[in-house]
Amino acid sequence: MNQALTKEEYDAFRGYLEQTSGILLGENKHYLVSSRLGRILDEHQMANYGELVRCLQTNRIPGIKDKVINAMTTNETMWFRDVYPFELLKAEILPQYARQQNKPLRIWSAACSTGQEPYSLSMVVQEFLQANPGTFPQGVQIVATDISSRVLDYAREAIYDQAEISRGLEPARRDRFFTNKDNTWQLRPEIQSRVQFKLLNLQQSYASLGTFDVIFCRNVLIYFSSSLKSDILERMASQLSPNGYLMLGGSEAPNRYTGRFVMSRLPQGVVYRLG
Repeated sequence: MNQALTKEEYDAFRGYLEQTSGILLGENKHYLVSSRLGRILDEHQMANYGELVRCLQTNRIPGIKDKVINAMTTNETMWFRDVYPFELLKAEILPQYARQQNKPLRIWSAACSTGQEPYSLSMVVQEFLQANPGTFPQGVQIVATDISSRVLDYAREAIYDQAEISRGLEPARRDRFFTNKDNTWQLRPEIQSRVQFKLLNLQQSYASLGTFDVIFCRNVLIYFSSSLKSDILERMASQLSPNGYLMLGGSEAPNRYTGRFVMSRLPQGVVYRLG
């Protein structure tokens, strides 16, 4: 049985987590930390959380940092979350880019978790292509990133159980885009192949990702400090093509942190464009 997490240990871990992942824990998340990290202490036979923090700071045990990040990141997700961003993509954004001849349309799904968001985007693209033959002659590329190697490995498999497949995915799309195998659902290759997954900490450089026409960064910024929000939004603006789109979560807005974006109210909902 591990010892209780002390205030000193909690404060030390808070600082480490913010420094390495940007995640800002509140003052009273002791139970969350101990419940998620207790298994790691047991696995490595550590006496207390102070030993774990010292191990993280010295990188004494290979791979333990990834284990901690995987344990502490929240991977709440569902298909077509909030609906309107995907309707807006299909009705407003894709038609604007549909006839461009010189390059593919590029979409970034930041903090993609187990793949539901980027695969939902790929389904919307597939539906648009089927309804509008000849559009996007250079194709559509979706880059999906996350800080957790564990969820990325899961996303790449593109196999979901019945509970996962039921969260936000209507039966018609499920039957059209998935194959049922022994009570699990395998995404069809034409949807899966459009998405490329990459390990990325949002505090790191985005330069290697290239330029995007649309960025989905939804329900992510709420976990970060104001200064990190500003930094992320400024650097995302630099990765957008002229007049590119940024899609945030319903409770998120860039105006307090950067002046690079202009809000547009469209019939489907709110989106931000590079100013």
